[in-house]
Amino acid sequence: MNCPLNGPRNISEFISAGEVKAMPDPVRASDAEWADYVFTQSNKAGVVREWWCHVPTSYWFIAERDATTDTILKTYPPGEVFAERRDFAPISEA
Repeated sequence: MNCPLNGPRNISEFISAGEVKAMPDPVRASDAEWADYVFTQSNKAGVVREWWCHVPTSYWFIAERDATTDTILKTYPPGEVFAERRDFAPISEA
């Protein structure tokens, strides 16, 4: 697999962490919405965008993979999809 940071590496150096999808609002989302975000995958046939990590360097990136053939089509840094970091307001203790 081609790591955007380290170049071509053996596939055994990577782990997949599921599809790239929109995160619910951290302040307004219900427990059910968070559970759906964390545990539900669309599992569709065809091209999917997924989070992958190069374990030796802990570098996270996005890969486009054809789920029907298990072929990696493209890899790129998350900055190509996410233009800015998301800040979270601290949880106030009640």
